[in-house]
Amino acid sequence: MSGQIQRVAVIGAGVIGLSWVTQFLAAGLEVTVWDPDPEIDAKLADALATADVPAEAATRVRVCATVAEAVADAQFVQENGPERLDVKQELFAQLDATPAGVVIASSSSGLTPSQIQATCATPERVVIGHPFYPPHLIPVVEVVGGSKTEDWAVDTAVDFYDRIGKRPIKVRTELPGHIVNRLQAALWREAYWLVREGAVSVADLDTAIAYGPGLRWALLGPFATQHLSGGEGGLAHVLEHLGPPMVDWWHTFETPPLDQQCIDAAVDGVDAELDGIDQAAMVAERDALLEQLVALKSNARHLPG
Repeated sequence: MSGQIQRVAVIGAGVIGLSWVTQFLAAGLEVTVWDPDPEIDAKLADALATADVPAEAATRVRVCATVAEAVADAQFVQENGPERLDVKQELFAQLDATPAGVVIASSSSGLTPSQIQATCATPERVVIGHPFYPPHLIPVVEVVGGSKTEDWAVDTAVDFYDRIGKRPIKVRTELPGHIVNRLQAALWREAYWLVREGAVSVADLDTAIAYGPGLRWALLGPFATQHLSGGEGGLAHVLEHLGPPMVDWWHTFETPPLDQQCIDAAVDGVDAELDGIDQAAMVAERDALLEQLVALKSNARHLPG
């Protein structure tokens, strides 16, 4: 089924939705777009120009006046509405108009598919298809089925994302925040605590990750990275010798209160770190380097995944 998908509806065209549009166009697909923003045409044009979408590709996208019009001929739907359950459920009630047998994927970063599909007339085709911002540059996308989702919908979504150049991962258990955001939140939890307690500056903490483990994590995940640090003994050797101290560290971890002290320490630290830096230029440079890194990784022969 995924190999036959040529028409995709993007419902909700904020920063995530517009990034999806450029991804789908780059994959050669036809795209319909709906968003309640009256400035959606101008914002879409700006997004296409920023992403250097070729003129030919731009002819394959069309803004629609209603949700029903956008999904009328869709073979896959990518929903990107606000991260509020009531809004999602109201929107998915309209998405029931999508032709039968078509997967409806939500980009929700934390809501579970069972929550979203609870009021749907056709819940069996609802999945989470959560990208990592910006979707057109970062390959990973999390696919999660809900309690009423049928296997074919999950499999179709995984195959479709893979076909257009994503790196889909199938999440086997519904969790708030799925997998990627939970991993991020675990790191942020400790980062905010360290800064709040005055153990390190924001700039030095960012340096610690960006010029330390973050470089390795960009190439290998945490398990494979830890395995390599064990030499010939691999992960088993690491856990035998360094596992107990790691558990001792776990016991010292605390959850910081997101109080004014914590907020001020983080915000003031970021302001100091980025003082004098052209942030628009920083984003452009980051995106260019991301593209280069992803391209280099795609040619690697011995990295897992």
